[in-house]
Order: sequence, then C-alpha cells, then structure tokens
Amino acid sequence: MAKDKVICGIDVGSSKIATLIASVDDTDRINLIGVSSVGSKGVRKNQVVDIEETIDAITESIEAAERMAGYSISQSYVSVGGPQIESINSHAVVAVAQPEGEIKEGDVLRVNDAAKAVPLAASREVLHVIPRTFTVDGQEGIRDPIGMTGVRLETQTHIITGSSTSMRNLVKCVQEVGIDVLELVFDGVASSLAVLTDTEKELGVVLVDIGGEATDVVIFVDGSVAYSAVIPIGARHITSDMAVGLRVSLESAEKIKLSLGKSLKTPAVSEEDKEESLKISNSGKKKEEEMLDIKSLGIEEDIQKISRKAVIDGIIRPRLQEIFKYVGKEIKKSGFGTQIPSGLVICGGGAQTVGVLDQAKYVLGFPARIGKIEGLSGLIDEIDSPSFAAAAGLILYGGGQTPKGELHIPVLSGNLPIKGVIQKAVSLVKSFLP
Repeated sequence: MAKDKVICGIDVGSSKIATLIASVDDTDRINLIGVSSVGSKGVRKNQVVDIEETIDAITESIEAAERMAGYSISQSYVSVGGPQIESINSHAVVAVAQPEGEIKEGDVLRVNDAAKAVPLAASREVLHVIPRTFTVDGQEGIRDPIGMTGVRLETQTHIITGSSTSMRNLVKCVQEVGIDVLELVFDGVASSLAVLTDTEKELGVVLVDIGGEATDVVIFVDGSVAYSAVIPIGARHITSDMAVGLRVSLESAEKIKLSLGKSLKTPAVSEEDKEESLKISNSGKKKEEEMLDIKSLGIEEDIQKISRKAVIDGIIRPRLQEIFKYVGKEIKKSGFGTQIPSGLVICGGGAQTVGVLDQAKYVLGFPARIGKIEGLSGLIDEIDSPSFAAAAGLILYGGGQTPKGELHIPVLSGNLPIKGVIQKAVSLVKSFLP
C-alpha cells in the first residue's frame, strides 16, 4: 500500500461535493479505497458564491473519504463546470524543424502552442487544449505524427476555457483545506472518461451530464472531443417544479423524485406489472398503485394523495423535454448532428429521473442509454450511480487512463512554477506515444 500511487478527485457540484480516493498499483490497476458525498454549500451553478461555506463542505467531504481510506491526502484533481465554461475549435500550422528528418516532440508542442494562441477576454483562461487530428503535408486524420516525415504539420484542436475568477476562487477553497490542486478538469471531460466506451467515441456520441443546476454536453467525433457546451438547467429545476406544483418543500420534492426513479428501474418487471394492472383495471387496486405512498417516504407535510401519473406527465416530463430541446440546439449548433450514430449517453444525478431515457429518445430521435462507471475496482458498489461519473472520471484522469488524443492538459495559470509547466508539457507529448 505504501508503494502504491494515491489519487484523489474532488467533484465540486451545486448539489453535492463528492470525494474519491484511489490507489494505483504496479499493474496500473485503480483501486477505490475512499468515497464520500456531502450536500453542497456555498456553490451555485457550479461556481463558488460563499468561500467559507464551500470550504466547510469540502473539508467535511475530504475528511469522510480520508477516514474510509485510512490515508491523508495532500493533492487532488478538481472538477470545474457551470455556464462559465465555453469552447472553440482552433486550427494551426507550423513548419517542421528538420524538413528532411522526422517530426519530433518539439514540433508537436509548437503546433499545439500555436493552436492555443486564440484571442481571449482578459477574464478568461484556457482550461483544456485537446488535439483532435493532425495533418502532415496534406495527409489528414493522423493521430500521432511523431516519427513521421514531413515538412508541414497542421492540427485541429478543441479548446475549453473558463472564467479566471471562478476557477481561482475554486482553487482557493481547496487550498484553504490544505490540498494542492494538481489540475482543474471540466466536468464533461471527466464524466466521459468514466462512462463512454472507445467504440462510442470513435463512431460519434453525445455525453449529456445532467447536474444539479447545469447540464454538460460533450460531443465526440472520431475518438476525440469535437464540441462542448453547458446548459444552465439541471435536475434541481425539476425538483423546484415539483415543490411548487405539489406545494411541498424542496427536500420532500427531492424524495418524491428519487422514489419515482427507483420504482421504475427494472423494465422487465414493470412490463409484467403493466399486464397485471390491465387485468385488474376495473378494481380499486390500480388506483391505489397509481397513488404515491407519501408516508413511506418520511414526508412530514400533510398533503393529499398524489397521482404518480400526474406528477410524471404534468411536472417532470415538460422539464425533461425542455432540457433535451436545449441539448438538441447545441447538437445543431455544433454541426456534428449527422456524425453521432452512437446517440446519447446520459449521466449525472439527473440521469436517475424517471422517464429520462424516453424523453431523450422522443425529443432528439437518437438512441440513448444511462452511463455506467467503468475502469475502477475496489469500493465500486459505493459509486454505483451515474451521479458519481465526474468524480470517477477525475480518478481515471489522474491515473493516466486517458486514451491517445484525450490528453492531459494542465491549467497553465500563474500559480504553476515554470518547472511544473515544462514537466506538464513533456507528459502531454508522452500521452501521444504508445
């Protein structure tokens, strides 16, 4: 255990703060040894709005994970998201340093630096620079140009940027707890590492991470990120709609929402239930089954019986349709709508909402599935939920499980020493090598 590398990932969301701790052995097997999730405080739309409250919540989450792992952490990967995230695609060209020789690591670094040189507002900072493809002397679709012979090297890159102020406030909160931030990672990129397969990325797929107050949309084409965006609507909006419609508190509305999602998890059983309910449609049993059992959920409000169908069709469905209509707009805006045959993979806490797959298929017309976390061992039963996708992705990111082209790119902020920047740049190039 002492020789194993230990990785920590902290997912700071607007509904919960999840901390995962994992060890990596000599065979690069990632073993989850610590898990914790606490309610988020001081965070709105994935941005820090109260430093003290956020520090308290992060401290509580980290200490709980450390107790479970039996290990004290000193550094971590941290997720960042929210409407502050923006992205652009960039193209750059450089001349190969030795025209008659091979393309070296330095050439790749130069072309990536050239691609990164895009005009940005003073308040924004580059978060990720993700190479999509390289072109050598007109030959397109090259994943790894190192070792090839050529004169002209081109690259297509996807650049994700964030608000400098928001990112620095987040880093400050984590550092106040005594944890050094290794890298900030966009929620959508992290989640994609945990729930998407290589085949899906290669064919073309859309990751939809429905968080508490925002929804991340990341489109993969030909194995790499081609488009990313954030929609400022999330699962908490569904809860708010239910609280208003049913005249209950937000906590009670959340309990009702989760119970509806759990009750319809097994389609095989639900089909049999449908047949049985049809047979007894003339009796009073069906009406009882359609009513929600409020008392069993521990809800204190004195409310009348609520129809399950009325809640799903009248409150939840319209909001889900709105979310996926916005997802559809982002897909159309990206221009990659015809290049995503794998359809949608949905994760995040909102993926547990009843009817989410049906509405995704209905509104967008693409196949859809709920993302399942893969690539980890150990305490995986503790994170058997799509809501832990981003946190699990941070662990995989830190463990170097990113495939070629998915890339480790640091936040090159003023906080990193020059030596650290150079080491990060070298590791970036090595990520392209077999």
